[in-house]
Amino acid sequence: KPKGVSSTVFLQSLARAMSQGAKAAVLGGGAFGTAMATHLGTKGFKVSLWVMEPEVQRSINEQHENTTFLPGIKLHENVSATNSVAEAVQHAALILLVIPTPFVGRWVAQYQTQLPAGVPLVCCSKGIEMETLRTPFEILMDELPGKYHKMLCVISGPSFAKEVAMGLPTNVTCASEHLEVAAQVQEALSTRHFRVYTATDVIGAELCGAIKNVLAIASGASDGLKFGANARAGLITRGLAEMARLVVKKGGRASTIMGLAGVGDLVLTCTGTLSRNYTVGRQLGEGKGVDTGAAVAEGVKTSLAIHALAEKLNVDMPLCESVYQVLHKGVDIKKVLAALQDRPLRSEEEDIFASDFVHAALSTSVRAASPPAASAERPAKLPRTA
Repeated sequence: KPKGVSSTVFLQSLARAMSQGAKAAVLGGGAFGTAMATHLGTKGFKVSLWVMEPEVQRSINEQHENTTFLPGIKLHENVSATNSVAEAVQHAALILLVIPTPFVGRWVAQYQTQLPAGVPLVCCSKGIEMETLRTPFEILMDELPGKYHKMLCVISGPSFAKEVAMGLPTNVTCASEHLEVAAQVQEALSTRHFRVYTATDVIGAELCGAIKNVLAIASGASDGLKFGANARAGLITRGLAEMARLVVKKGGRASTIMGLAGVGDLVLTCTGTLSRNYTVGRQLGEGKGVDTGAAVAEGVKTSLAIHALAEKLNVDMPLCESVYQVLHKGVDIKKVLAALQDRPLRSEEEDIFASDFVHAALSTSVRAASPPAASAERPAKLPRTA
């Protein structure tokens, strides 16, 4: 933000710029980055998509399709690809960061000097860094200078890349520690087919986005073993309890679990055949091996981090722990899933709300998450469509 200019004036100027076909940068040319790029193109942005692979750059610029990571989807004519971060972000009014979580720290260290300050920086990465147990937002807060911090936010929620790119109805959450920034991004991204809600619980949104990938592996395994719909529904419900315990213990709000970032994304990932994590689990249940290549499902590596984080914070997460034991300790999957059903019987309320901090969070989180009254800080609305 320029010196002497209020946040309200600055955000309103951004809104006007975006409504006039401004430039947006999407940093990361995987499936979701490509999907968001074409979505922004339909909104009227001129989109510069940063990609690493020369063949991806060529296919996008010459065929208008990411034949490597999102084949079969024609991209909007406003989208072009570049292998230069500096070129991608130059004059951008909005930046989306869609880098795989294990590489976010190194990426920021290499390119942070090229990122413009005072521009919304929207992190779309999901997961937990294994070495430090940090979420992508925590990595950005630690590694970026303070001048970037206010404009940081995250996107989370049920959003398969292919369906976003096809323009099918999608609802997501934009979480930021500064509600006016989340509102600015909400206006920039929202269309009739892509609806964005705002929130301030960044911790909860990110942890939900990481945990659901591990639980999706368990759900796929259950289906692969033909345990039936009852088992899948029970697994999803018990998975929500595990989410709540970890989110609240780390400082997030229990109410986030019941939103798009929580139950919304969990249901999608645990039941949708487009989910790589669900597919990995189903293959395990059917007795097949796990892909360890470059496109390995996020939940495989995230299960390591969730195991370490739950152990560090002393949080009971039996489903996630079972996935960890199968993937990384070689425990037989049938024995693990059977052992879950053989655990000691208990009250559901005592199990989910097993400690005072969860009970207290549940009793106050809805009030804490309620949006404040309209104020001068909320930016002017943008058109719903281009």
